[in-house]
Amino acid sequence: MKDKNTGMQKGLSKYGDQAFSQYLRNAFLRGMGLSKEATDRPIVGITNTFSSYNACHRSVPDLIDAVKRGVLMAGGLPMEFPVISLHEAFSFPTSMLLRNQMAMDVEEMIKAQAMDAVVLIGGCDKTVPALLMGAFSANMPSILLVTGPAMTGNFEGERVGACTDCRRFWGDYRAGRREANEVEAANAQLVPSAGTCSVMGTASTMACLTEAMGMMLPGGASALAVSSERLRLAEQTGSRAVEMIGEHLRPTDILNEGSFRNATRMLQAIGGSTNAVIHLAAMAGRLGIKLKLDDLNRIGDETPMLVDLKPSGQNYMEDLHKSGGVSGIIAKLGASFEKDCITVTGRSIQENIAERKLDFEQMIIRSPEDPIYPKNAIAALTGNLAPNGAIIKLSSATDRLLSHIGRAVVFDSLDDLAGRIDLPELEIKADDILVLRNAGPVGAPGMPEAGFLPIPKYLGRQGVKDMVRISDARMSGTAFGTTVLHISPESAVGGPLALVQTGDRIELNVDQRKLELLVNDEELSKRAEALKVKDPRATPDRGYVKMYIENVTQAHEGCDFGFLAGS
Repeated sequence: MKDKNTGMQKGLSKYGDQAFSQYLRNAFLRGMGLSKEATDRPIVGITNTFSSYNACHRSVPDLIDAVKRGVLMAGGLPMEFPVISLHEAFSFPTSMLLRNQMAMDVEEMIKAQAMDAVVLIGGCDKTVPALLMGAFSANMPSILLVTGPAMTGNFEGERVGACTDCRRFWGDYRAGRREANEVEAANAQLVPSAGTCSVMGTASTMACLTEAMGMMLPGGASALAVSSERLRLAEQTGSRAVEMIGEHLRPTDILNEGSFRNATRMLQAIGGSTNAVIHLAAMAGRLGIKLKLDDLNRIGDETPMLVDLKPSGQNYMEDLHKSGGVSGIIAKLGASFEKDCITVTGRSIQENIAERKLDFEQMIIRSPEDPIYPKNAIAALTGNLAPNGAIIKLSSATDRLLSHIGRAVVFDSLDDLAGRIDLPELEIKADDILVLRNAGPVGAPGMPEAGFLPIPKYLGRQGVKDMVRISDARMSGTAFGTTVLHISPESAVGGPLALVQTGDRIELNVDQRKLELLVNDEELSKRAEALKVKDPRATPDRGYVKMYIENVTQAHEGCDFGFLAGS
């Protein structure tokens, strides 16, 4: 008799009569035109994250068709099902608020529906960690297929792509270096095809990290969204999902602390998005693994940044792919990676890269002796302003600002920032430090990508291109500048950032990994006593936002819901 814990005999609805439950399910399967011969096969679920609100996922229907082809070729039955679709530019107030909801959706739909393995399809920023968080908790044979990066465009003879160039053009416009009609014309070239941002933003970063930790087929992180190679990868992913069923290869069989160390090393080697620090902590937490910010610094100390891509370099994801992609980076760093870690192929990282020719000449992945940045592309800071840590992306910062003492100019919220940043009466100077608070996981809520505070217009027009900016918010992986982020604990829950006043002196010393408010303890104690922090956890009275605010953890813990952590 067929195993009742597999295929369409799995997870029957409870009617009090299991035989009837199967009989009823079979009737609806036949109603969908599926024969008994089809439904007796191993079942591969395929997440459908297509949405008219998601340009990064415009190619998902084509990818699903290719995955289905691969599943059928390998003897399985593909069954697609919808889950939440997140796009950074179409999610109010921020897609990070909805990441955990999507992760719950993915987990519960995997567990609720009959499937023996699942292919996770997604691409845009928070989608990839949400898919993986849900799949890790469900712990069924799982394999990720990203939608892939978009092509680059061309504006006035210059190669451009989303979204580092978006920010650059907008900064030029605010500073008076470009006219409105110019940036509008450039706008049509910044996203010239389906796919994720073509630079090393959060989407590309999470794709590279996923491949490095073994949850994606080799080469899967960087093949263009509109390439035939992306469709072939989709077909191979579907076939491999069927094979994983027979091998009983689940996330817990693949992933361990070494896998996450590999992902962290990849993050440093690519100069990736600071968002990845939060996502890795959340993903590891679903498996009961705790990542520490000290490990980010330790691995960064011994890992040069090799990849010449915007925003820390000059090139784009299609260039990385042509240069060997993730496998090429691992090969360049030699023994630094733990290459005995198992991957979704069933083989180790070492066995996977041994099958690829990677010793050709190229200029995108540098050698460790000639890196883009010598070490610690991303670093963690601590101090009396960030007792539980903060993050800075050194590879895209201004060197002269990495040891800096300046006057704080404080903005109490996103609305306060928008309303006052350009007011001349603030008399902001280039060596001041812009401070934004109440923009963390609870305070915003959702920790929006607002940490890339704009340079005041009047300073921009004087030629100022960077300032020290600190906040409990996040920053897009496509952004740049000397920006301290993820201050933990955040101000909205009583963190020290709530005590800063305009005129205070703040010290940033990256060499010492220090972020300090230069105000004596006695004065800070007086401010803390006088401060009446409204409890934001009691603010909403209903719905998902209420759940989020009441349960979200702080940035150093991954901003997941505490009750979803693994053991």
